[in-house]
Amino acid sequence: VGVDTYTPDGLIQFKHVVPHEPSILYEVKFRDDFRTAWRTYLPKFRAAKTYCKEQGWVFRVYTEVEIRTAYLANVKFLWPYIARKIDPAMRDHILNVLWDLGEADPDFLLHALSSDPKGRALLIPTLWHMLATGDIGCDLDLKLTMNSRIWPMKEAQS
Repeated sequence: VGVDTYTPDGLIQFKHVVPHEPSILYEVKFRDDFRTAWRTYLPKFRAAKTYCKEQGWVFRVYTEVEIRTAYLANVKFLWPYIARKIDPAMRDHILNVLWDLGEADPDFLLHALSSDPKGRALLIPTLWHMLATGDIGCDLDLKLTMNSRIWPMKEAQS
């Protein structure tokens, strides 16, 4: 396969970012593969880098080291909760309590919401949904646990 037919793995485009963040054209390779075949990849990557410069983009090569991170593990964990249907009143109650606390961890927040263990257990899927959808913020670059710092990102609707 020559340079003329090289197609990178993907393009990341940022929307509504201030200041403007350039798009990233990227290639994903296993580190061992990259180390053993770098001479084969070099002309292709140079061509991609030149093309990106012309477009005002950036070219990056990512390996499993950059990809298999706490962030990826957190996204994989939270992903199923995005589409989950939640009770808007429960969402608002959680947000109101979290606004009162300012910042907490999931364990503390759940205890503030309910003294009943079963009640806390019922709130957990809604809490994960709210983290997944951005109603509640946290540092996804750190492993998400019941002791992670969380904070409100949106106001309650009621």
